Amino acid sequence: MSAVSENPGKVVIGTRGSALARWQAEHIKSRLEQLHPGLEVTLSIIVTEGDRFQAGPLIEVGGKAVWVKDIEIALQEGRVDLAVHSLKDVPAELAPGLDLVAIPPRADARDALVSGNGFLLMDLPRGARVGTSSLRRVCQLRALRPDLQVEVLRGNVDTRLRRVAEGIFDAALLAAAGLDRLGYTDRITERLDAVRMLPAIGQGALALEGRADDARIRALTAPLADAAARTTTRAERALLAALGGSCRTPIGGHARLEQGRLFVEGLVGRPDASVILREKLEGSPENAEALGTEVGQRLLAQGARQILDELG
Repeated sequence: MSAVSENPGKVVIGTRGSALARWQAEHIKSRLEQLHPGLEVTLSIIVTEGDRFQAGPLIEVGGKAVWVKDIEIALQEGRVDLAVHSLKDVPAELAPGLDLVAIPPRADARDALVSGNGFLLMDLPRGARVGTSSLRRVCQLRALRPDLQVEVLRGNVDTRLRRVAEGIFDAALLAAAGLDRLGYTDRITERLDAVRMLPAIGQGALALEGRADDARIRALTAPLADAAARTTTRAERALLAALGGSCRTPIGGHARLEQGRLFVEGLVGRPDASVILREKLEGSPENAEALGTEVGQRLLAQGARQILDELG
């Protein structure tokens, strides 16, 4: 008998309460309801540690896990059936008993510049104040434009856009996918290619997380899975696992499929951009995890271990 019966029942999705998180959860809710007539899907808004801490860098409260830990606990305790995350917020190691049950088609993985005066990145005036909450972006931005004033800019997407519009910041760097999903595509001044700004691992992808032994949720979400997204994100997350890095360390990673080949690139640097290490490989998509692991190991051999140990 199929794990999805004629009466599919109910699904509770756990999500953060930000506008972007709600959009993502509502999108998955809508898709599930379309795929499975009669399925009742509700959202459970969970306040995470990352939501409670808005004053400074995430490293002060434990890195990227602060966005998912409380939701994973709700999954483990059975209070929710499915979690919808931005994959870039999900640590390499999941909480015990949980698994990524599906990765839907991936959106734009690039970073985007939002400039109050319409300047492209390389045209911003010397000393322009640029905001970001990511050490990965800080590192690469300082390498590209050491003359800019780079400062921490936290808060949801609306908050960050408002601070640029009000002139508090001259520009900000955000994920293009989040801006597109929230209808802010017209606010993007420039999409930055991966050569100049290597994206975060998993950026642009959604992660559907469930209990590893929940066959029903696996069956319900299976039609949402995308093979290409799974391949590229498996390579990137293998890279992250090999490095064992945290939000204290600027780490970037991006994989792309092109003409039947998988290209994987990784980056580790110092926040002040005094050292930036990059490695890339290409190979068969069937070897996605092995390629990601190898890129990570090559970065470690270049000297990434010393950076990771010092900053981690």
